[in-house]
Amino acid sequence: MAEVRDGAVQGTARAPATPGVGASEPAPASEPAGASEPAGASEPAVTSEPAVTSEPAVAVPQRRTGTQARVPFRLETRRTLWYVFARVVLAVAVAAWLRPKVTGRRHIPRRGPAILAPVHRSFADFSFTGLLTTRKIFFMTKDELWKSRLLGRIVFSLGGFPVHREAADRDALRRAQEVLERGQLLVVFPEGTRREGPTIGPLLEGAAFLAARTGAPIIPIGIGGSDVAMPKGRRIPKPVRTRVVVGEPLAPPARTETGRVPRSHIHGTTEALREAIQSVYDEARRDVMAM
Repeated sequence: MAEVRDGAVQGTARAPATPGVGASEPAPASEPAGASEPAGASEPAVTSEPAVTSEPAVAVPQRRTGTQARVPFRLETRRTLWYVFARVVLAVAVAAWLRPKVTGRRHIPRRGPAILAPVHRSFADFSFTGLLTTRKIFFMTKDELWKSRLLGRIVFSLGGFPVHREAADRDALRRAQEVLERGQLLVVFPEGTRREGPTIGPLLEGAAFLAARTGAPIIPIGIGGSDVAMPKGRRIPKPVRTRVVVGEPLAPPARTETGRVPRSHIHGTTEALREAIQSVYDEARRDVMAM
């Protein structure tokens, strides 16, 4: 089964195999299952030459317990007054404390689905995504945050939905897919968990899988300086300058003439995403060191 660390689904599940989908980690503070496909939209089958009947590793707890089972989960695409207020407060705090310089906002679409794929070096990384667009953003959070009914409702109102940390979570995958099928923005950390160092290692395949299923582009995002501002173990970020670079969107994995998506295309898109994130991360880091 897949393993989840820091609120991210990861691992190499094989039964059924579901590429890990990186869950975002909002500051301490994840959408409804059962989405219907738009009329006429066919779901690409990911095949492994000749064929793979597996899904990427995101699986769902076999049974629901505690608050996660009680909190209603419906996809709410409206930007409520509470959502706008919370986003503004967070943006002001991040701008004042971490003084980020952002470039490449034009790559975030004004409408339609897209997967935002940031590098993950700090607990603070999620907060920077709110500076990139005024659109509502959805993200996964570790299911521990949903043990409190009140906290679960707050996280949900901000665009969050739970992901199970102990097994591949198919419910989280379905919710993520519904977000994109409804034309929304979804944050996925392809590294799966916070990592260290300047090199982007092998990525989980969840982002490419979701792109194949929904046709959504993947947008690489480099964040420089967040690891200095808030490294692992630090609760309050240091006031340092940061840099955010948004790269050009990557197209979803191509289908064959039969409408299927070979597993090799998933692998290829994941590797292209790794290279793209490395490029924008290098640029962000260079700019931070030059400040």
